[in-house]
Amino acid sequence: MTVILTDIEGTTSSIAFVKDVLFPYARAALPGFVEARRHEPEIRRWLDAVALELGQSLAGPSDEAAVQQLLAWIDEDRKHTALKAIQGLLWKEGYALGDYRAHVYPDAVEALRRWKAAGHPLYVYSSGSVQAQVLFFAHSDAGDLSGLFSGHFDTGIGGKREATSYRHIAADIGVAPSHLLFLSDVVEELDAAREAGLRTVLVDRRSDYPEPRSEAAHGHPRVEHFNDIQP
Repeated sequence: MTVILTDIEGTTSSIAFVKDVLFPYARAALPGFVEARRHEPEIRRWLDAVALELGQSLAGPSDEAAVQQLLAWIDEDRKHTALKAIQGLLWKEGYALGDYRAHVYPDAVEALRRWKAAGHPLYVYSSGSVQAQVLFFAHSDAGDLSGLFSGHFDTGIGGKREATSYRHIAADIGVAPSHLLFLSDVVEELDAAREAGLRTVLVDRRSDYPEPRSEAAHGHPRVEHFNDIQP
């Protein structure tokens, strides 16, 4: 049995959706979102974490300074835990309002359903928070896909370019690393997974990467569609 571990952005889904829809939505909505919900414990927790990182006292932290730092991290595409958590809560509201639906490639939808039906457990490993991942697949343009997945991992388990992260994921799932197949569009992530003993596939979609990366694949099997992946 092969357990399939997949990335999201650039793998199951378009890079453009995250870059051109989710990030701008979060940046535009974040100040008002924080202003309206700053006293809620879950929001307060992360604002205080940012304040501490900025060296501010919690006796009188500046939420405006925290908001400006969060916006700067969005602009830098910083994978910060506080930012990811607040974005996840903000995107939850956007999905509930029907402001957008998450993009998933049709070939990915078909393959994920086929693999699930064939008995292959499916997991997600993405830099976005677990909450954001669940929301993403629950509100996709192909419908609610959340039931396909047995679990989710984010950078709380470790960085995606660190081999130890993949060893921890295998241990958490309870399988040998060699029974895991990791799908990603980022070669450095695949390098780390391979070092940990996982099987790997480079997803190299023309819509996300106009120039084929055959020579830059570092020896990872390369596909342009999920239909070409053999678990």
